Amino acid sequence: MKVIYNDGKTGECPKEEELHVIRHTAAHVLAQAVKRLYPHASFAYGPATEKGFYYDVDLGDTKLSDADLPAIEKEMQEIVKANLPVKPFILNRADALKLMEERNEPYKVEHIADLDENEPLSFYEQGEYIDMCVGPHLTYTKTLKAFKLTGLSGAYWKNDSKNKMLTRINGTAFATSKELEDYLKLLEEAERRDHRKIGKDMKLFMFEDVGPGFPFFLPNGMIVKNALIEYWRELHVANGYQEISTPLIMNRHLWETSGHWDHYQANMYTTIIDEEEFCVKPMNCPGALMVYANEPHSYRELPMRLAELGIVHRHELKGTLHGLFRVRSFTQDDAHIFMRKDQIADEISSVVSLIDQVYSKFGFEYFLELSTRPEDSMGSDEDWEAATNGLVDALNKLNLTYTINEGDGAFYGPKIDFHLRDCIGRTWQCGTIQLDFQMPINFNLSYVDENDERPRPIMIHRVCFGSIERFIGILTEHFAGKFPVWLAPMQAKVLLVSKKSEEYASEVYQMLKDAKIRCELDNRNEKIGYMIRQAQYTERVPYMIIIGEKELETKTISIRTRDSNTVSMTLEEFLTKITAEIKNRD
Repeated sequence: MKVIYNDGKTGECPKEEELHVIRHTAAHVLAQAVKRLYPHASFAYGPATEKGFYYDVDLGDTKLSDADLPAIEKEMQEIVKANLPVKPFILNRADALKLMEERNEPYKVEHIADLDENEPLSFYEQGEYIDMCVGPHLTYTKTLKAFKLTGLSGAYWKNDSKNKMLTRINGTAFATSKELEDYLKLLEEAERRDHRKIGKDMKLFMFEDVGPGFPFFLPNGMIVKNALIEYWRELHVANGYQEISTPLIMNRHLWETSGHWDHYQANMYTTIIDEEEFCVKPMNCPGALMVYANEPHSYRELPMRLAELGIVHRHELKGTLHGLFRVRSFTQDDAHIFMRKDQIADEISSVVSLIDQVYSKFGFEYFLELSTRPEDSMGSDEDWEAATNGLVDALNKLNLTYTINEGDGAFYGPKIDFHLRDCIGRTWQCGTIQLDFQMPINFNLSYVDENDERPRPIMIHRVCFGSIERFIGILTEHFAGKFPVWLAPMQAKVLLVSKKSEEYASEVYQMLKDAKIRCELDNRNEKIGYMIRQAQYTERVPYMIIIGEKELETKTISIRTRDSNTVSMTLEEFLTKITAEIKNRD
């Protein structure tokens, strides 16, 4: 695939960069189409992304809806068909500002002001459209073969809520129509699995305007949440963790000591108590540090593994909130491990094993990413190098493959992130292991070693689920609401075919309840087909127990699964089967 660079030279695009160039060119074609249809539009940022591309547009008082996208897409097709050559040129700062002012592009003018004064600026032109861009791009618009606009959203200029809200037009593009078609099918499947819709159908959770970004968990959702928590607790007890609980609100001075106030203040909620400023915790780690500091410790006590299901609050922009995936309050399944330097490799190995056990339980594959020191960080170069090397050594000893994500570590230390891959191929960052040399220094932590000296412990921050609420959203979409029996809000439902067998159906229902199976009896005066459809497709009950005259006569039960398979067996056989599935968490 040929591309043109900002110096006017053309060349073959490296294979790994092809999709990025295709999508970046598609963003320019989108902007040109929008400008033709809405001449008053001005443009902010329009990058290629991992899943496609977008352009943030200021349309003044014009409001777009999804109904407007086909017209924009049609105009894009006309631009592609015209086979316009893509031509780069370079201007100095003064000429670049003049060009953007003449073209009524205030966001580009502001963007230029943020750039190095002496740096020449490159532009790309296609027909009447000109955009500031470093490139490269496709050489002609006709080489953009497969694209689709996928929706609208809002976005603040420079991602700052104090700035104007712009219209973000989202799209995707691929090298071939087949790849685009496959991706759109994936989007359809993702929409079918949308946890917000399934959550409403199954009465798991809800959201209300009185608390944007704060989920309400309904009784069925609490069953799922508590089942996950029970599993989490069993694992952690078995792996030598002690559970703690720390305050939701703590004095600002604590967060200044931890470093959160300097590095995370914009995401924190605060309140005044007794004329002092307090912070609603966005993370659990300072509380765990206070628990460790509560009494002296010997080297023989280490590693000390403190686990906490802590409710945290983080301020997210309203436009970024998305079901359970992006909320302002959630339960983080944290643990903080205090250890000696010689224990780093063993503890990381133990945490990796624990997280692997959790993800394997749900059938997730995953890959690892090592994130290094960010620009906004605290601590010495030596400590960061030691912490990073500690993670690298542990990964190498475990013979685990990983990729490097430069500059994306936590402000207090490097980290290993676990990216899950669900059943339709999407990835989700959930588990993390963060190695921290800094906070034990900030809080002046120590332990008494075998020489009666007081060295500092090293600290691991880690989560398995990440956010329990978000993990429930991921599981809901992964299983399309068909949770494993041990997680399902309702594990069995007794469906009555006719009133003649109602007494037997009630006996079956009572025996299930006595066996502690989560179940219901549906003895409404409805057709059996309707009751089956509701149980199978709306409530997504693992087992529907159908009781009619035949079952009454033979003292058996007919079991229908969510996959529409039906078998006949005795109630005793079914109880043996379902209780084993629940006990083993199959």
